[in-house]
Amino acid sequence: MLKEAKILNIDLTKQTYDIEMLPAEIYRKYPGGSALGMYLMLREMKPGVDPLSKENMLIFSVSPLTGIPISGQSRMCVTTKSPLTGTAGDSQVGGFIPAHLKGNGYDSLIFRGRSEKPVYVYIDKDMVEIKDAENIWGMTTGDAEAVIATELGETKTESSIIGPAGENMVSFAAIMHMKNRANGRNGVGAVMGSKNLKALVVKKQPPCKAVDPISMKELTLNVKERIAENAVIVDTHVNGTAGVLDFHIGEGFMPSYNWTRGTMENADNITGATITRTILKERDTCFACAIRCKPVVEIEGRVSGEYGGPEYETLGTFGTYCGNSDLEDICAANQLCNKYGLDTISCGATIAFAMECFEKGILTLADTDGLELKFGNGKVFEPLIDKIANKTPGIGALLALGSAKAALQIGKGAEEFVMACKGQEIPAHMVQMKPNLAVNYAVNNFGADHQSSEHDPALMAADDSNDWIWINQLEKFEKCDAYGVLNANKAKFALATQKFYSLMDSLCLCQFAWGPAWQLYGPSDLLKFCKYAAGWDTTLEELMEAGERRINMMRLFNVREGFGRAQDILPERMFIKMPDGPNAGVGIEKEEFEKALDAYYDFAGWDKVTGIPTKETVSRLGLDWI
Repeated sequence: MLKEAKILNIDLTKQTYDIEMLPAEIYRKYPGGSALGMYLMLREMKPGVDPLSKENMLIFSVSPLTGIPISGQSRMCVTTKSPLTGTAGDSQVGGFIPAHLKGNGYDSLIFRGRSEKPVYVYIDKDMVEIKDAENIWGMTTGDAEAVIATELGETKTESSIIGPAGENMVSFAAIMHMKNRANGRNGVGAVMGSKNLKALVVKKQPPCKAVDPISMKELTLNVKERIAENAVIVDTHVNGTAGVLDFHIGEGFMPSYNWTRGTMENADNITGATITRTILKERDTCFACAIRCKPVVEIEGRVSGEYGGPEYETLGTFGTYCGNSDLEDICAANQLCNKYGLDTISCGATIAFAMECFEKGILTLADTDGLELKFGNGKVFEPLIDKIANKTPGIGALLALGSAKAALQIGKGAEEFVMACKGQEIPAHMVQMKPNLAVNYAVNNFGADHQSSEHDPALMAADDSNDWIWINQLEKFEKCDAYGVLNANKAKFALATQKFYSLMDSLCLCQFAWGPAWQLYGPSDLLKFCKYAAGWDTTLEELMEAGERRINMMRLFNVREGFGRAQDILPERMFIKMPDGPNAGVGIEKEEFEKALDAYYDFAGWDKVTGIPTKETVSRLGLDWI
């Protein structure tokens, strides 16, 4: 049986804190991470709250499984109302702080109010201190982390820190951990900055203990053999997430020149294989994880390994989105985003948007502070990122809004070039190749996201493959052997896999270890993990329902903020067929998309006209209280 959840409530206005114990039966319905964060936010926060006001809540949550030494469990979710989208805000991070937050005994931290002056919070089990941070306000993430460690006289700490971008409340500011892991999406760093909260710092603690440590060995002793048998994970270990770039470039589906094409000249210069061969220093990892997918790169005189290296999405947004094939420029941009605390997806995509505006004459040199925002000119990244992070009047303050809001200020047809859903910039996966994502991007409650459902190639897998066997444990699907196919089967696939990914974001599990396409561990392993680690006898049906409940909680939050089917839309550019490359002519029709959206609503139990969950769905999931 699950234990109670321990919640640490911190009032930054009053500079006080208290402990709340959440009953085990509630924790089972909302089992950590994003589900727990949404429950805590919905039960208390009133509709219509300004995301940057003291009334907004900032919630850090882990799960009953966090901190148990096994690959893929050290994840943490930040929940808030997003300043970028106005929706329920959700952002995940890996690394070491999730395991050590749980090791300190907490399942969730809630920050309320706003401190009068900059502070950081230090936690060592039952000792909670709200400490002055005026001397580190304005510092980059790495510098602030070093000063905090010196001040505490303690190197055995883990921290989540904002940089100048968060302090200046840039709409897509991130919260940084280890200087190279980010709660990147939804502008959660801006909310942290609005509260004058520079950092969350926790004392390192011994690993958490499983309820049944002997049985846990069944899942952990053969991890090397599991990895060796999985070609996808082997490649992830060798080339990191950047290895996906090689595949997408080869297929002609790498979003380029602000999504007008799927190919870019000299794209091979920025692939995962190129990074591994040229500038990779080492592979880093998260707590107790054997996959070791994190890149650490060095470029003498320009890029330090201290700030990690670019992931797939960063290579896309600062690379192909911007028509830029200079790997050094991308690595320098990634490093500066990590220093300042910026989401590399929204930042790179917003710059690509600005480049198209510049090339079409909508922005001029007078608007860009003299910067030549031309596709292919990666030399503008560093000065432009500096302006964005500091909200420098002019182009910096404009782009700090994100592309959707910036376009509204620019006018002159700039809205046509915005590649975002619900105001959040779209990650580097093309719906022409993966039509399931057309549905997911549109309906996803916190804007376009690539980690909220499985991608279409799983439906192309061989009948005896782990991919096909795995996803058919969720539901039965029809095979699909071609790109660009969107129908009711894809809508069912979108929802079923979305429920499982929602579950992973609630149990704070990494998709590279626990996700359908990666299969280091599968559904039966997850049930064992729940039992051996937390004493939780559960079923796949109960877990999938927990994932579905979290999706519907977010939907209901958004409904009261004015969102519905009218906001479940895609940029028109998504319906353009691929103009060139190996898959020229492939794409989806808008009519197909609308029919698939109808099918999704039917499967989800949402009204097809409004996009709102029906009373029957709300009651079935036990959400009548909302």
